[in-house]
Parts: sequence; structure tokens; C-alpha cells
Amino acid sequence: MIAALSRMGVEYVADHGRADLLIVNTCGFIESAKQESLDACLALRNRYPDKKIILAGCLAQRYGEALARELPEIDGFFAGLNPQAIREVAASLLNRRGAAAESAADISADTGRSKLLSFPGSAYVKIADGCDNRCAYCAIPLIKGGLRSRSRWEIREEVLELFDRGIWEINLIAQDLGSYGRDLEARSDEGPGAGELLRLLQDIASIDRDFWVRLLYIHPDHFPLEMLEMIRDDRRFLPYFDIPFQHADRSILGAMGRKGSSSLYLELVETIRDRIPEAVIRSTFLVGFPGETEECFRTLLSFQKQAQLDWAGSFAYSREEDTPAYGMKDQVKKSVAARRKAELEQSQVEITEKRLDRFVGTTYPLLIEEAVIGEDLFLARGYMHAPEVDGLAVLKGKGFPPGTVVPSRIEKRNGFDLLASPLHEGS
Repeated sequence: MIAALSRMGVEYVADHGRADLLIVNTCGFIESAKQESLDACLALRNRYPDKKIILAGCLAQRYGEALARELPEIDGFFAGLNPQAIREVAASLLNRRGAAAESAADISADTGRSKLLSFPGSAYVKIADGCDNRCAYCAIPLIKGGLRSRSRWEIREEVLELFDRGIWEINLIAQDLGSYGRDLEARSDEGPGAGELLRLLQDIASIDRDFWVRLLYIHPDHFPLEMLEMIRDDRRFLPYFDIPFQHADRSILGAMGRKGSSSLYLELVETIRDRIPEAVIRSTFLVGFPGETEECFRTLLSFQKQAQLDWAGSFAYSREEDTPAYGMKDQVKKSVAARRKAELEQSQVEITEKRLDRFVGTTYPLLIEEAVIGEDLFLARGYMHAPEVDGLAVLKGKGFPPGTVVPSRIEKRNGFDLLASPLHEGS
């Protein structure tokens, strides 16, 4: 969106107070995210009564017409399925229709990015959008529709562009990386079932330079085991796996529309660690799904203890209209779901701390995110840390620009963070 607006002469500014137009990019996945999005819009309106405000993203896509009627405080709504089309909404509010019309012809080809909103040295690359999994609790297919994969060529070109801009870490994202290319395989020269995700990784591997590639969000029922050998042998592909198991009780997983079980998921964890001993595995758990009894929850707790996942987040079921789970019987009380969520989170603390202890005394490259003001310290991440969701490494030293990679020794663990020293001082 920023790139598209820049092309019509609108300048991006980081300070709200200097902006004429404010865009709130929203989430419509669960109730708490929807409320947070609306609160952000209304807070900006109260603070800036004279500025133009656009509510963009998933919330606008799902509830745009209703919100337009109920929120006169918002000047415009933009669904964002084609991000470049933000130009037309913005041009109308800023009285720049000529600029929007002039650039309308190249909307479909406009894939460039003028500014990154991630930390220096790191970028997200979306390789697909939409989802065909149709999990019973999930509203994403209602918002984004079915799976739409980008071409491998287009993704590789974007990755090259980011490398040329000094990016070190590429985070590949989609609603489910494991499904990438299923909609393309029928048209592929190699034929269906040959593994588009693996081909994409091979395309990126052909780039002759150093980098990190991190794979975020792989549905456990679609985990492509064939890529483990490549990740093991090419150190540029990080042995970090984000696998949202969501639950472990077979009956709950079946009601969710998933095929797994505690034993199948434990087998997947064991296979990954057997082939890549240094693998870091992150997951999420959903509690309070309709029909989740105390026995079902204890099965999940048992799985958590056996799997010993490095990182895990928990969230309570959000009852979303128009999803299959919305009308299911045996809805779980919110207070019960909250209690189970807290128990899972507390149980994970000891597991994560124990898993982090294995890094103490070892050396790893760390990507510098930012300096700690007034201290000779930097916040950084290693291969074991995904951006924004995991702990961090705190690096002692001076002169390390954000976005650079520093070979470091892990000295100790402090809670969920690792304390490190550089092997060589900065400039």
C-alpha cells in the first residue's frame, strides 16, 4: 500500500501528527483482534478529528458494509485484496483522482515495495494468500477466499530485490506454507504432486549469496518432509519450524476439520528432530473449542509435556459467525477456556526455559534489530527466534548497526532471553 501511494505522489511519514491520511490495517480473525482494530481507529479519530482515516484489511473485507453504516467516524474502507487499489480510495479522500486514474493501468503489475515496516535486515515475503483447509473455527477463508499461490519466478525476483536492498533474513509466510503451489501443480511442467514448496526453496537456494530463510506457519497435516534434507544440508535455510498443532485430542482435531492426533503429531516432532537435531519448533494451541472436555484438555497437556516444543502460544476459541464451529453444541464457557489457556501458558514456561538452556555456551550468528538507548547493549535474534513472537538475544558490545549479523557466544539465559557477547568487537 505504501508503494502504491508513493507512486501517486503521497509521502509516507512515521509521525501521525504530520500525516493527512491515516490507514489502520486491521485483522478480522478473532474477536479480540477485531476489537483492537476498532479501538485503534476510534483512538486515532479522537486524537486527530480533522485527519482522514481509512480502515483497511480483513475487517473491512469481512464487515465493510456494516462498518460503513455504524462507524461514521471513519472516512473510508478498503478491503485490501489488491493492495495497490488503495490509490483510488486515498485519491478520493485527498482529492487526487487524476493521480489514481493515471496509475490504474499498472495496478496488477505493481508489486514493488518502497518501504519495509519490519526490523532492519529482515523482511516478510508472502508466497500465497487464502486457504483451502477450512478449519471449523477459522474465518480466514471467509475473508480471503481459497488458496492463491504466487509464481516461483515472481517470489524469487522479490527475494532478489530484497537482498539487493540489504535484507539478510527472508521470512516466508502464508496461511499455510505446506499448501503452497497446490493450485499451481496442475499447470506445472513437472506435474502434480511434485512439491512446489520444495521447488521454490530450490529456486531461492540457487541464489549465490549468504542469507537466512525462515519458514513460518506450516499446517501439520501438510508438512513436507522432503524439505528436511535440504534444510539440514543448506545452512542458509533456518531449522526453525512453525507448526500450529492447535490441539492433540483426536476427537477435537476431527471436529476442527483436522486429520491429526497426539501420536501422529509426536511422530512428526520426533522425525524433525531426528533428521535435524538442532531444530527449533514453535506451535500454537487452541483451547475451549466446542466439545472440549477436561479429559480432552488433559490430552493436550500431556502432548505438550511429551513434545517439549521450544516455543508455544495459546489462545482461547473465538466464536466466529459463519464458521462451521459457530453452531456446534457444547460451547465451552469463556471462563473455562481462559483457565485452560493460563494453565497451558504456565506449563510452557518451564519447557521453553529448559529448551533454551541448550544454547548456553554455544556460538551463533545474531541479527541485530536495535540498540538499547543509553546502554552498550543490542536487541538481536538468532535462528531460534522468529521476529516479534519469540524471545530475544541481548548482545553486549558497541558499534553494531541494526540489520547486521554478528557472530556471538551465548553466555547465559535470562527468562526467555539469551545473553550474548560478540566474538569480535564492532567498528
